[in-house]
Amino acid sequence: MQKGLTRAGVGAVGSLEAFIELAAAYGFTSVDAAGEELVGLVERHGQEGALALLREHGVSIGSMGLVVEWRRTEAEFRAGLSLLAQHAAVASALGCTRSCTYILPSTDENPAHFLAIATRRLRACAEILGAFGMRLGLEFVGPHHLREAGRHPFIWDLHSTLDWITAIGKDNVGLLLDAFHWYTTGATVDDIRALHSRQIVHVHINDAKDVPVSEVRDNDRLFPGEGVINLVGFLRALADIGYDGPVAQEVLTPAPLTEDSRVLAARSQAAFARLFSAAGV
Repeated sequence: MQKGLTRAGVGAVGSLEAFIELAAAYGFTSVDAAGEELVGLVERHGQEGALALLREHGVSIGSMGLVVEWRRTEAEFRAGLSLLAQHAAVASALGCTRSCTYILPSTDENPAHFLAIATRRLRACAEILGAFGMRLGLEFVGPHHLREAGRHPFIWDLHSTLDWITAIGKDNVGLLLDAFHWYTTGATVDDIRALHSRQIVHVHINDAKDVPVSEVRDNDRLFPGEGVINLVGFLRALADIGYDGPVAQEVLTPAPLTEDSRVLAARSQAAFARLFSAAGV
């Protein structure tokens, strides 16, 4: 498994170049980035220069955010498709093979109608990504307060997401498995061991406070190993099924972190070292 970073948990790190350098300095081998960041990187350095920068630092692009707004109007959805093709072309040329999006666990829309529309839209996104050799990861979102935010429940757990992936019907669609959402939905290590590694596109790791699960807030996470989630079991289960992709830290907080990015990266490095060692991976 690759130790990776998102921007959530490293403070105001600055440019993508600075983010790549920070990751490399603290032993991380992948970073997640937005498509427009990748486009900007290539505009500044050229494709070969951008690839050389990544090689120099031993860092890959773990995942690209999905630019398409598939949750709202048809016009907004269609406006994002051409951007997705542009972003996917650049990302693929830089060796990135993953793009991910999240599923809100409740909706104000008629849920049956929304499911039909969203299935068609995500299938279209998967087709575009597939043309560039990329996969689409869907992240179920578990915290109870978000399940109750809309008028109707929507997809919020592992098994429902797997069923939806089957309905989308594209073999390049799988899970973005986030430890926080795995925990808040009551999933277990056996649920992970029941998966095939191919079903997991990407992984996020983080931790939760010692409060009742029903009170856990999505934007109030802890650094890995600083809370109550069984992250050692989480990592062992991933290793057991042969997952070898990025495991990227994502620590969402109520307010932006103000500590120096190097301090936060060192904290993350120590956390990953402890957990990966304890898990034997």
